[in-house]
Amino acid sequence: MGDEANRTAFLEIQGRMIELTGKLKQVQNQMRNKEGERKRAFLTLEELKQLSDDTNTYKSIGKTFVLEPRSTLMNEQEQKHKDSENAITSLQISKEYLEKQMAEVESNLRELLQQDPGLARQIMSMSVM
Repeated sequence: MGDEANRTAFLEIQGRMIELTGKLKQVQNQMRNKEGERKRAFLTLEELKQLSDDTNTYKSIGKTFVLEPRSTLMNEQEQKHKDSENAITSLQISKEYLEKQMAEVESNLRELLQQDPGLARQIMSMSVM
């Protein structure tokens, strides 16, 4: 009975680990995307700052370019930059939370395997095949 309970606990921990790993990868990808958006907005803003106020500037909307005042484009890029930074901060908090949960699950797994060395041997024999 204890053997079966340990096996069930192991499967639950394994499922939780897989779920957390997937979520962590997703958050890391989102952070990478937001970092790219932030960098593009910053670089675009730097280029816009070099232009004079009377320069014609165009905004890309799909395949069309629309004449927009320089100030409007600058405000949009500043907003994109701020939004990206806020999203990165939020995603960083999520990442830290998921990493703490992952460490907790790993600790639970180690504890389970230390309690039942027979289960550890069974797992090792399954992974070799």
